[in-house]
Amino acid sequence: MNKLIRSFGFAFKGLGYAFATQQNFRIHVFAAIITCGFGYFLHISADEWQWVMLCIMLMMVAELLNTAIEALVDLVSPGYNELAGHVKDIGAAAALVVAIFSLATGAVIFIPKILLLVNAA
Repeated sequence: MNKLIRSFGFAFKGLGYAFATQQNFRIHVFAAIITCGFGYFLHISADEWQWVMLCIMLMMVAELLNTAIEALVDLVSPGYNELAGHVKDIGAAAALVVAIFSLATGAVIFIPKILLLVNAA
């Protein structure tokens, strides 16, 4: 049981490190909070909440994995290395793909609801 509790501690330590050191991670956390606020305000459905939560989770995981990849590349290749640069770029591209998917999903969910509010006013 003690080992399990320590593993959770390590995970929270990783979240803290990412939040403290990675601007993009902080931006995505802030965007997730704002998105949840809009979802609550606009009364999105349970199905829509599932899509929103999936996008938030995918974005956080992509940013965390990208951070881990960058840290590992910096450890094994502290000097400039073209291949190391490609590895970092690919990790960033994975996060970008998730961000584009999340933005498109958010647009599908939120734009019609916002337009209804605007038209009702």
